[in-house]
Amino acid sequence: MKIYSTRHGQTDFNKLDVILGVTDAPLNETGIGQAYELAEKTASLGDVELIIASPMKRALRTAEIVAERNGLTIITDERLREWDYGEYEQKSRYAEGFAEGKTEFAVKIGRNGESLMQLVHRVYSALDEIIEKYSDKTVLIVSHGGVCRVIETYFNDMTKEEFSGWFMGNCQLIEYNTRRSV
Repeated sequence: MKIYSTRHGQTDFNKLDVILGVTDAPLNETGIGQAYELAEKTASLGDVELIIASPMKRALRTAEIVAERNGLTIITDERLREWDYGEYEQKSRYAEGFAEGKTEFAVKIGRNGESLMQLVHRVYSALDEIIEKYSDKTVLIVSHGGVCRVIETYFNDMTKEEFSGWFMGNCQLIEYNTRRSV
């Protein structure tokens, strides 16, 4: 099975380096353009059969643009929504303690957000189900930076330092191949 993973197009929060987790912000003009470019890239790949997306505005709109261009169905999955960054929400990406907080796996980030363990649990369970239910399809997952980072760990080992520094660009596309043993 082949899975493509992408992050939504740009939002004004992304442009300003502001932490955007559970705030349901829309794409900006640049983000809409990025989504159209992703739609064309998806068309040139020619093998995507289904889109599974976060229900958040920025990811869902990105998915809709790709789906419209490629005649694809979108399934939304709440487990693909962005990480709840707690008190860091809408603060500068360079806020004191934020980078370190992303690596504290059993501590709720921003005191009242999700722990990394909670995030990984929900994203891994979504991936397990996608692989189980759609093993005969090529799937595009449209989600968020924090979720994309966790998807990367599902397929590739990462040290704590690699995890903390890993970044997914807006509408960047990464391909993963799964092989299920029978």
